[in-house]
Amino acid sequence: MRTMTSAQVRAAFAIRLARIYGEEVPLYATLVEVSQQVNRDVIAARGAGALKLGGVERVTAERHGAIRVGTPDELHQVGRIFAAMGMYPVGFYDLREAAPDPVPVVSTAFRPIDPDELEFNPFRVFTSVLVPDDPRFFDPGLQQELTAFLARRQLFPPELMPLADALATEGELPTEQAERFLKLAASAFELSPEPVEVAWYRRLERVSSVAADIGGVTTTHVNHLTPRVLDIDELYRRMTTLGVTMIPSIQGPPRWGGPDVLLRQTSFRALDEARPMRFEDGSVRAGTLRVRFGEVEQRAIALTPAGRDLIESFDTQIHQKMRDEHHGERAQVTESVWRAGMPATEESLLAQDLGYFRFAPGNPVDASVQAGGTPRARRVEGTAISALDLVRSGALIATPIVYEDFLPRSAAGIFSSNLTGAGTIDAEQAGTVRDAAWISRALDRPVHSGEALYERQSRESLVKAVKTLGLNPSSIRELTLPQLPAHLA
Repeated sequence: MRTMTSAQVRAAFAIRLARIYGEEVPLYATLVEVSQQVNRDVIAARGAGALKLGGVERVTAERHGAIRVGTPDELHQVGRIFAAMGMYPVGFYDLREAAPDPVPVVSTAFRPIDPDELEFNPFRVFTSVLVPDDPRFFDPGLQQELTAFLARRQLFPPELMPLADALATEGELPTEQAERFLKLAASAFELSPEPVEVAWYRRLERVSSVAADIGGVTTTHVNHLTPRVLDIDELYRRMTTLGVTMIPSIQGPPRWGGPDVLLRQTSFRALDEARPMRFEDGSVRAGTLRVRFGEVEQRAIALTPAGRDLIESFDTQIHQKMRDEHHGERAQVTESVWRAGMPATEESLLAQDLGYFRFAPGNPVDASVQAGGTPRARRVEGTAISALDLVRSGALIATPIVYEDFLPRSAAGIFSSNLTGAGTIDAEQAGTVRDAAWISRALDRPVHSGEALYERQSRESLVKAVKTLGLNPSSIRELTLPQLPAHLA
């Protein structure tokens, strides 16, 4: 009997969503085409170095989607659907704190967490859930109406859930059942032809266009689908040359001349889309909504907490320089701060414990390297060496780990740049508590920490590599630290 694994279903689902979104938003096809052209040009110019953060097949196929739901129950169902495809919740993002345009949602991202699964197909979905009981956004009357509206709707067909649970439990399904799952799951995220109730939608839109997109309709849909590009600055330039209206800037770290880190994102502006609208007199006429946009991303090196703290300090420096010096473009000031404070090489990121790396055996050497990185006939007994020593000696090869997650500020910047209006917020009110624990309870499964996943990948690869070299992991300085998991000691 032929079957499809969870990973194969995930890859097929990403393709189906891309087909659906390309039909709904034709400019998305242009974005993908230009991204692939840029990638081909970058690979031709830089060779293998362009693919150190992912092979050409992975980068070409890579997508992240974004969806929005309204209730904990809807989020729980979404979690079951993605669990079937080997995707787990990673990270917590509170966009209600975004400046200057807060959005009444909290978010997590579903994605594979095993490195081999990520390499096979790294499809991820940034998933936001509305907070209808947050009094900063919704007054008591609107809260009650919105909660009742959301409770009446059903986003996913009942047949889908048992298939999702079976696929999650078994890790595979007979091909016929897997195809049925794919059809039901993909169609649940198609744009609905059902008329939008104009008066209700506009009431929510006065609070937030994102709130209206979630709670103003009876269905959900793909909000954007994002390809990966190897040079986002060139992508931005080419899209602009084609006459496509892009958001004002690229979100995330700047291009500064040193190693790219974390994540850079941009998008074309949300488009007016034809939608049937039901007016207060009961008539249905053609109208337009502008909520969906075309995002693209450039993924780079995952940073350790120390690395994240360092670049956070740059924001303070940039703000102070802009305030005190009263001259210079922000982009120029940003670049100067980064050049002054950021290590200029990947080896420096490793040496200062600012970036995450995976390790593999390098040049064969005798089973010892003295501190300082010089291969010797034998290691001085009792001398702890470091991974950096081994890398500098050539005994280990260190490759940066790609950042697989998202940046709250960048996500908020993309959202804000595509809003139809700033919305309203009552800053005098106290916000409703939402955190990773709340997401975990809603999903009935743990929310993973991206940093913990990168740390585990780095340490496990280091242990495996040094054992291959014939060294005792306990003699590696980094692996004698207290936080080393017991099973790796």
